[in-house]
Amino acid sequence: MPDPVSWYVIERGWQVVGSDGSELGTVEETVGDSARDIFDGITVGTGLLSKPRYVPAELVGEIVEGRLQLTIGKDGFDRLDAYDEPPPSGRVEPS
Repeated sequence: MPDPVSWYVIERGWQVVGSDGSELGTVEETVGDSARDIFDGITVGTGLLSKPRYVPAELVGEIVEGRLQLTIGKDGFDRLDAYDEPPPSGRVEPS
């Protein structure tokens, strides 16, 4: 059994599995702020024509090299929302 790793090493394409052992998809993106060590979650791609789903950090269980296991099964995963990337932040200059 591989040793757990930090969220910092998660890479695009890693396998995502549910607590029931179901294969849910692959990591598309890690969402967070590595400079402040804030892990918000991941986006999971489920297919070529599907929008990625957002999985909040509290639903991510064990992280090992190449695989993440969620604390929810396929039914819970299917109820998660599609990921809409936040708009870029802008800077407002005083007039």
